[in-house]
Amino acid sequence: MRAQKNYPKQLNLSDFQDKSLLILDDDDPLRGRLSRAMEKKGFIVKEAKTVSEGLQIVKNSPPPSFALVDLRLEDGSGLDVVKELSKNKKDCRIVMLTGYGNLPTAVAAVKAGAIDYMAKPVDADDVEAALLASPESK
Repeated sequence: MRAQKNYPKQLNLSDFQDKSLLILDDDDPLRGRLSRAMEKKGFIVKEAKTVSEGLQIVKNSPPPSFALVDLRLEDGSGLDVVKELSKNKKDCRIVMLTGYGNLPTAVAAVKAGAIDYMAKPVDADDVEAALLASPESK
């Protein structure tokens, strides 16, 4: 039996008209696994592997309402995508992902527009909880 995690007060995905989610990560198995799990939870997922792919999605289509962005990518920093998302969709709920967690990058992610910062490995329940956390619980 799995232990029950105590998540902060959450909003429901049904509270959002736009359920689009960008998952930007260069770890193919992780990105694929999270995409499938988040689709089962009701998100409409767009995947990207590089900063340039992520920027293309943000600039060339309606920006997503949610984003899960890896910090270190093959072609640069995920912070560039976070900044562009924040500029193009002010209410986008962005969670920064990294395998290299430290305080300065967490601060940089939040200043760039992320609402949360998570160290890898992550599971879909934790990602959903972070994306849908009530603003006053942060």
